[in-house]
Amino acid sequence: MTMDGPDEIIHQSTRLRIAATLNALPSGDLLEFGKLKSILGATDGNMATHLAALEKAGYIAVEKDFVGKKPRTRVSLTRSGRKAFERHVAYLKDLLEGGG
Repeated sequence: MTMDGPDEIIHQSTRLRIAATLNALPSGDLLEFGKLKSILGATDGNMATHLAALEKAGYIAVEKDFVGKKPRTRVSLTRSGRKAFERHVAYLKDLLEGGG
């Protein structure tokens, strides 16, 4: 399952790390924004920008709710996001193995 080139949305290093982190979760599982930010060592603004790009592409779902009076943002990788991540990883493997 290779592709002609990298997925330009996932290829960016922070977005690739976001997708990889979310892909490691069982399908449909949500990860809190703060936990994801901590795992990646990113800033609020940086995370928000990259999550917006992934959400616009349909690769992640963002859920906002409240725990008591405190807002909570959680994200998950969508089915199309998992497929895009798998295709991108296949592209990278092919590239590393000299096929690209």
